[in-house]
Amino acid sequence: MADTYTVYELTIYIRDLFDLDPRLQDVWIEGEISNFKRAASGHLYFTLKDDQSELPCVMWRWQAEQLVMDPRHGDAVLAHGRIAVYEARGQYQLYCDLIQPAGVGELNRQFELLKARLDAEGLFDADRKRPVPAYPRQIGIVTSPTTAAFQDIQNVIWRRYPVVELILSPTLVQGQDAPPQIVAAIERLNAFSEVDVIVVARGGGSLEDLWCFNDESVVRAVAASRIPVVTGVGHEIDFTLVDFAADQRAPTPSAAAELVTPDGDALRLAVRERHNALRLAADAFFAGQRQAIEHNRQNLRRVSPLTRLHSARQRLDELSGRSSLLAQHSFDRRRDRLQAVAQALNAANPASLLQRGYAIVTRESDGHRLASVQDAAEGTWLQIALHDGRLKATVRAREGTRERESTGDDG
Repeated sequence: MADTYTVYELTIYIRDLFDLDPRLQDVWIEGEISNFKRAASGHLYFTLKDDQSELPCVMWRWQAEQLVMDPRHGDAVLAHGRIAVYEARGQYQLYCDLIQPAGVGELNRQFELLKARLDAEGLFDADRKRPVPAYPRQIGIVTSPTTAAFQDIQNVIWRRYPVVELILSPTLVQGQDAPPQIVAAIERLNAFSEVDVIVVARGGGSLEDLWCFNDESVVRAVAASRIPVVTGVGHEIDFTLVDFAADQRAPTPSAAAELVTPDGDALRLAVRERHNALRLAADAFFAGQRQAIEHNRQNLRRVSPLTRLHSARQRLDELSGRSSLLAQHSFDRRRDRLQAVAQALNAANPASLLQRGYAIVTRESDGHRLASVQDAAEGTWLQIALHDGRLKATVRAREGTRERESTGDDG
């Protein structure tokens, strides 16, 4: 008898088949964009189609923010990513991480091919990235001394953290002779200096101008550096292969200078406001927290259910329109219930009865509350509670149904 599956079990089985096929985890798809939608979350949803078939696609916000082009309905594009199953609908789709115009130049193709090969070797793995020192004593700079980028770096560092020492390892940053010089500059700092962090920097330019930072020897030199490396090459939209190999990437040379230095004004203010004991305790606490966070981050990377998380993100986009209405409905019901309870409590409050002219009578001797004339003999001292105070009284006579019956009074 054939096995019986639930819909979900069969979908998970098919999803695992897709995930285990290496050909589906690194694919380029050429087609025309249709049904393009940018969700409120920033994620992109669209379809790639040709004259025979259509393929649903999704691109997450942080990847969409790095796109050089602005994709639109009708664009002919090359899209890179992996094929996987979206369990909620039981459909396969492309999880896209790169979109570029169809017919891209040979340099872009070389870039993607080398990037894929070096990534497969592990040069870009997140778990090999090192933190940038918080308070460096020496910063190594790999750039040309005649560029505006070097001047910008100096200006930012002298303004933010003037106590640090800058060590320049000069090199060309453009042209065929630049790659071996950049490699030599990085190796010099690793061999002959005690710098705490290295900044590899260059100003903006065309893809051809920045191509030396896509050279394989330069990328390997950055990955092999014993000193943490921060890159600040080009402008915000420019990405080179050294950015993936570096420990951290900044969008510009000035941003790289800010990333490797603390804010000196804030430090001076903290020194004035805190005593030494508090500062030492805070340093120890935050160092422990950073270590714990880093430990947890490493653990999360190992056990991260990425596929399920991606599906949950897409499902969240689909359900976001209903959540606000449900929350408001629940709030209204709880508010109405609370108002009803408050009204009931107010009606039962003895203080409310006193406000309407009623009184509470108790025997002064034992505090017993009187419910009948039989509870107080003549001569008994009483306390009478009104809304604005208390009265003391004594019983001089009793009148009531039982008293009249015992005396034979017909009324």
